[in-house]
Amino acid sequence: MTVYFIGAGPGDPELITVKGQRLIRTCPVILYAGSLVPPQVLDGHRAKRVVNTAELDLDAIVGLLQQAHADGENVARVHSGDPSLYGAIGEQIRRLNMLRLPYEIVPGVTATAASAATLGRELTLPGISQTVILTRYATKTSMPEGELLADLARHRATLAIHLGVRHIERIIADLLPHYGVQCPVAVVFRASWPEEERVCGTLADIAKKVRAAGLERTALILVGHVLDAEGFADSTVYGKE
Repeated sequence: MTVYFIGAGPGDPELITVKGQRLIRTCPVILYAGSLVPPQVLDGHRAKRVVNTAELDLDAIVGLLQQAHADGENVARVHSGDPSLYGAIGEQIRRLNMLRLPYEIVPGVTATAASAATLGRELTLPGISQTVILTRYATKTSMPEGELLADLARHRATLAIHLGVRHIERIIADLLPHYGVQCPVAVVFRASWPEEERVCGTLADIAKKVRAAGLERTALILVGHVLDAEGFADSTVYGKE
């Protein structure tokens, strides 16, 4: 028996990996992360048990994994995006290690990648930015020393900010001293879902646009000059030399 932590991708059911799809269709037990995973991701499954874990606590989830192990059944534990990024799998893995239950992580397409794709932008451009920082805005979860948004902003790298759209004004206040009012910003709601919505602007006006659109959750904030750069140098990858 193995627990497979599967990244379902950002929303579009066609963006799951071939391996992830195969496991979902063959595992006899499926535990999936509620409204974060589109039902279409589970299409074609032949599982005996399919459980929405949205209302379950950690003990209840681990109990289901233990039961599957006792029954000799593999489990498809389906998370949104890539489970290694804000997937809350760390505490599940810790419990599995304590119980000596085998597991495997199957990566998935991230919301950052899906957002860049829908915007038609590369996040790393020569002379503009060669670094992408994936982070979140600190609310319930405290941030380690040196990882507050104001600290990370000093790098002036491309930023992908999770779980922060409700605090867009505070985020702007942290970024303005380092990026300037004309720095482009894109807020992507449910990237790759049918109801996807994109709001683009600058640090000067993005908050007003986000509030007008009514975006309060499930949105990624991308910040950086790569979002509107045009005069960047060609990459050396395809240079004649």
